[in-house]
Amino acid sequence: MDPTTPQEACFEAGIKFGTLYHQFAGTPVSPTSSASLETAIEEAIENQPFCASVTVDILDDALAAELDGQSADYTELTGRFMDVEMDIDYEGCRVRASMAMDGDYPRMRVDSVES
Repeated sequence: MDPTTPQEACFEAGIKFGTLYHQFAGTPVSPTSSASLETAIEEAIENQPFCASVTVDILDDALAAELDGQSADYTELTGRFMDVEMDIDYEGCRVRASMAMDGDYPRMRVDSVES
């Protein structure tokens, strides 16, 4: 059985999240560099087919708390330091997806599908 258009749109969201997370996890980040990194991630992911928009929010308060008392002035980007929302537009089907921490795990999920 062939996948439906909404299923393919959800798959596209998964591809974008896989790329986002595995390409940028481990990037050195600090509160002073977070805004430029947010922009770089958004622009990189928006280059991919069917990606209508991406919003990355690097959580500066969480970064600052992580860095408090450490000798380095940066840490590695992980899911616990960012919230992400994206819109996929695939053949008239719009998928809204997001990533946020769920306990100790960066949960990526489909929030809505509109045909």
